[in-house]
Amino acid sequence: MLRFLSRLLGYVVLAAGFVGLVYDGARSIANNGARVTSLSDLLMTLFKERASAFQGSVESVAPWLWQALVLPLTLAPACLLGLALGAFLLWLGQPAREPIGFLSRP
Repeated sequence: MLRFLSRLLGYVVLAAGFVGLVYDGARSIANNGARVTSLSDLLMTLFKERASAFQGSVESVAPWLWQALVLPLTLAPACLLGLALGAFLLWLGQPAREPIGFLSRP
Protein backbone atom coordinates (compact mmCIF):
# COMPACT_ATOMS: atom_id res chain seq x y z
CA MET A 1 0.00 0.00 0.00
CA LEU A 2 2.81 2.43 0.82
CA ARG A 3 4.61 1.53 -2.40
CA PHE A 4 1.45 2.29 -4.34
CA LEU A 5 1.05 5.66 -2.64
CA SER A 6 4.71 6.46 -3.18
CA ARG A 7 4.47 5.63 -6.87
CA LEU A 8 1.22 7.55 -7.27
CA LEU A 9 2.62 10.63 -5.55
CA GLY A 10 5.84 10.22 -7.54
CA TYR A 11 3.97 10.24 -10.85
CA VAL A 12 1.94 13.28 -9.81
CA VAL A 13 5.00 15.25 -8.68
CA LEU A 14 6.96 14.15 -11.77
CA ALA A 15 4.11 15.33 -14.01
CA ALA A 16 3.95 18.65 -12.14
CA GLY A 17 7.71 19.07 -12.59
CA PHE A 18 7.39 18.38 -16.30
CA VAL A 19 4.52 20.88 -16.62
CA GLY A 20 6.69 23.44 -14.83
CA LEU A 21 9.54 22.72 -17.22
CA VAL A 22 7.27 23.24 -20.24
CA TYR A 23 5.85 26.42 -18.68
CA ASP A 24 9.33 27.84 -18.05
CA GLY A 25 10.38 26.90 -21.58
CA ALA A 26 7.37 28.58 -23.16
CA ARG A 27 7.91 31.68 -21.02
CA SER A 28 11.58 31.76 -22.01
CA ILE A 29 10.72 31.57 -25.70
CA ALA A 30 8.11 34.33 -25.37
CA ASN A 31 10.50 36.66 -23.50
CA ASN A 32 13.57 35.95 -25.68
CA GLY A 33 15.60 35.01 -22.62
CA ALA A 34 15.91 32.34 -19.98
CA ARG A 35 13.12 32.59 -17.39
CA VAL A 36 12.99 30.11 -14.51
CA THR A 37 10.38 29.89 -11.78
CA SER A 38 12.09 29.44 -8.43
CA LEU A 39 10.53 27.54 -5.56
CA SER A 40 10.07 30.77 -3.59
CA ASP A 41 8.08 32.29 -6.48
CA LEU A 42 5.89 29.20 -6.62
CA LEU A 43 5.33 29.18 -2.86
CA MET A 44 4.52 32.89 -2.81
CA THR A 45 1.99 32.36 -5.60
CA LEU A 46 0.30 29.41 -3.90
CA PHE A 47 0.60 30.36 -0.22
CA LYS A 48 1.03 34.12 0.19
CA GLU A 49 0.61 34.58 3.94
CA ARG A 50 1.94 31.21 5.02
CA ALA A 51 5.24 31.59 3.15
CA SER A 52 6.32 34.67 5.06
CA ALA A 53 5.07 33.15 8.34
CA PHE A 54 7.14 30.04 7.58
CA GLN A 55 10.28 32.15 7.17
CA GLY A 56 9.65 33.89 10.48
CA SER A 57 9.03 30.63 12.32
CA VAL A 58 12.20 29.01 10.95
CA GLU A 59 14.31 32.07 11.76
CA SER A 60 12.93 32.22 15.31
CA VAL A 61 13.94 28.60 15.97
CA ALA A 62 17.31 28.52 14.21
CA PRO A 63 18.49 31.50 12.11
CA TRP A 64 21.39 29.51 10.70
CA LEU A 65 18.97 26.91 9.33
CA TRP A 66 17.26 29.49 7.13
CA GLN A 67 20.55 30.81 5.73
CA ALA A 68 22.27 27.44 5.30
CA LEU A 69 19.51 25.14 4.07
CA VAL A 70 16.11 26.66 3.36
CA LEU A 71 17.12 29.82 1.44
CA PRO A 72 19.32 28.01 -1.13
CA LEU A 73 16.56 25.42 -1.56
CA THR A 74 13.95 28.10 -2.27
CA LEU A 75 16.18 29.72 -4.89
CA ALA A 76 16.44 26.47 -6.89
CA PRO A 77 14.23 25.99 -9.97
CA ALA A 78 10.87 24.52 -8.99
CA CYS A 79 10.66 22.24 -12.03
CA LEU A 80 14.00 20.56 -11.27
CA LEU A 81 13.04 20.03 -7.64
CA GLY A 82 9.73 18.53 -8.76
CA LEU A 83 11.43 16.21 -11.23
CA ALA A 84 14.01 15.11 -8.65
CA LEU A 85 11.41 14.54 -5.92
CA GLY A 86 9.17 12.62 -8.31
CA ALA A 87 12.03 10.40 -9.45
CA PHE A 88 13.00 9.75 -5.83
CA LEU A 89 9.43 8.78 -4.91
CA LEU A 90 9.23 6.46 -7.92
CA TRP A 91 12.53 4.85 -6.92
CA LEU A 92 11.27 4.49 -3.35
CA GLY A 93 8.06 2.79 -4.48
CA GLN A 94 9.55 0.29 -6.90
CA PRO A 95 8.78 -3.37 -6.22
CA ALA A 96 11.38 -5.54 -4.56
CA ARG A 97 13.64 -7.37 -6.98
CA GLU A 98 13.87 -11.12 -6.96
CA PRO A 99 17.28 -12.52 -6.07
CA ILE A 100 19.36 -13.82 -8.94
CA GLY A 101 19.71 -17.58 -9.14
CA PHE A 102 16.39 -18.59 -7.61
CA LEU A 103 13.55 -20.08 -9.63
CA SER A 104 10.23 -18.38 -9.27
CA ARG A 105 8.32 -21.42 -10.62
CA PRO A 106 8.44 -24.95 -9.14
